[in-house]
Amino acid sequence: MAKKSLNDVTHAGDTPADPHYRTLIERTYRELREDIVSGRLAPREKLLIEHLKDRYAVGAGTLREALSRLVSNAMVIAEGQRGFTVAPITIEELIDITNVRVSVETEALRTSIRQSDQAWRDNLRESFEVLSTFEQPLNAENAKNWEAANTKFHQALLSGCQSPWTLRVIRQLTQHCERYRRFAIGLQSGRDVHSEHALIFQSAIDGKDARAALALEVHIRATPELIISTIQGGVDVFKQV
Repeated sequence: MAKKSLNDVTHAGDTPADPHYRTLIERTYRELREDIVSGRLAPREKLLIEHLKDRYAVGAGTLREALSRLVSNAMVIAEGQRGFTVAPITIEELIDITNVRVSVETEALRTSIRQSDQAWRDNLRESFEVLSTFEQPLNAENAKNWEAANTKFHQALLSGCQSPWTLRVIRQLTQHCERYRRFAIGLQSGRDVHSEHALIFQSAIDGKDARAALALEVHIRATPELIISTIQGGVDVFKQV
């Protein structure tokens, strides 16, 4: 079924400099990304422009612009003259991303804590309180709101780090991991994500950078460990859409 919203139709006079056109691209990008992250557009699925035009109620040019943005975010693969495909998700990729995240993110957290001030602590406390409202309990129904709150919490943790490039790399990695987190949320594991966040939060607030970094590593590695153990148990996690 095609999605409906205001300004669905691209006019013939729209150009890349037209604010209306840029708004359409942004909306289409967000909707495509959400459908990929949620699994409604499956890994390795062909993204046919003619079909997507009906689904998202926009023109071919708008779709190509939005898909190109997703290519730059590693969510979509451009195959030359063959069009676009949803990027695959694999255990090998998840492990690789996880290892890089642990290496970069834990050091950034330690730096952030060492350079913290009262404004940093206040911001972290506020973001933790918001996050807590969406993960007690955490389930598939509130996954989108939780993801937004989770992102803000982790950003608050690292906001004291003074390296823009470090934060940029972390942001890209964590955004890509969202696809895997969505699959993990639906698994029955008994995992207490709130307790993991609470330990990271309290350690950071107390200025215990080594303990906070260790808690963050355990937290980051918990998702791949859950997914891998589920697959080893005979469940194809990535088909549970």
